[in-house]
Amino acid sequence: MKVAVVKKGPGVTCPTATSSRIRDSVRGPPGPAKADRHGTATGECYICPVSEPIRYEDRGASADKSEVHKAIAGEHPGLFPGAFCKVLPDTLAGDPAQCLLIHADGAGTKAILAYLHWKETGDFSAFKGLAQDSLVMNVDDLACVGAFGPFLIIAGYRECVALLAGHGIEIASGGGETADLGDTVRTLVVDSTVVARMPRQRVITGDRLRPGLAIVGLYSGGRATYESAENSGLGSNGFTMLRHEFLSPHYKQAYPEAYAPEIANLAYTGRHRLSDALPGSSLTIGQALLSPTRTYAPILKAAIAAAGDAIAAIFHNTGGGQAKCLRFGRGLLYVKDDLFDPPPAFKLLQADPAHSPRELYRTLNMGHRMELVCEPGAAAGIIAGYRECVALLAGHGIEIASGGGETADLGDTVRTLVVDSTVVARM
Repeated sequence: MKVAVVKKGPGVTCPTATSSRIRDSVRGPPGPAKADRHGTATGECYICPVSEPIRYEDRGASADKSEVHKAIAGEHPGLFPGAFCKVLPDTLAGDPAQCLLIHADGAGTKAILAYLHWKETGDFSAFKGLAQDSLVMNVDDLACVGAFGPFLIIAGYRECVALLAGHGIEIASGGGETADLGDTVRTLVVDSTVVARMPRQRVITGDRLRPGLAIVGLYSGGRATYESAENSGLGSNGFTMLRHEFLSPHYKQAYPEAYAPEIANLAYTGRHRLSDALPGSSLTIGQALLSPTRTYAPILKAAIAAAGDAIAAIFHNTGGGQAKCLRFGRGLLYVKDDLFDPPPAFKLLQADPAHSPRELYRTLNMGHRMELVCEPGAAAGIIAGYRECVALLAGHGIEIASGGGETADLGDTVRTLVVDSTVVARM
């Protein structure tokens, strides 16, 4: 867990290996204090907005989902426009003191990796982790506004539900249907919808973001006490980049259904097989890519209980990576000057000169997937509570039941488009 600061001004600055800073009024991820293909250096490292396409976009995915935000710009922003998730009035019970949250997200193209593992080995076990990936991507987003259940989810997560029940997290499943999309989806898609109802006064609205606050980051790699193996820290975002950059052309040749013909020249351009060892780690490449997404919900629940109003905002650094914070607050400069050393999987990407620091840090979490923005005096207590909470996770008592909002880029999984809905009622 590391601490940085929020200052007045546009953009975001982050650390470099030489303690200099990057300044970019548009994005601004970390990079070496030298010129690269996106800009020049004059004392400080300045990275200008790119003029040529970035390979993540070339493969049909978007790091910041700007096109999605443009498409929904006319939608009502909800009760608290600055909150991490959209918050709705309690239309189910009509209680003005309560609010509703409906969130949909999933494992994205990480599901293709489970498919490749199965095709190569005949082992179905990799599919089990996708349920946790999909569920955590929703639960941890909702936790960023202070929602910790009871939740409702759609049925189909029996093993993940049983696992979480062992840690005091109660989950009840709802209903739904399964559409056959044989000639639309090339391999598989795993998504979830989560619904919560909570008091409005408990919502972390983001309205108190201001200069002078501290940023506390939670590490994404290593092994938590509640995990059975080392976690690569990759989570469930950026896999359109990760899959094709790590894995060799063998997968392109053997499994043409595992990529879109439109990106054939950018498909599986890496050097590795799933069974190759990941340098600096106990994991193989395949295990790192399929490492289940870690949940921070119990840690956040404990932090909010301890620090209360000292926490102004919480950001889940999934789509948008370390630049995710730029979507929140006005006239703020986010200074991240003590980032973690990236876990081994991220270091392997950094070693490839084809990837600029700007591309990596605006696409991936690069070492911390969750961050809390708080009063400086509360930072030390949050850090101490984080360590204690990890050790005592088995008793956190978050209740979950099945229910879904984000948009996953599935460019080389879905041939055209898929349109699904989730409906919630109280009677």
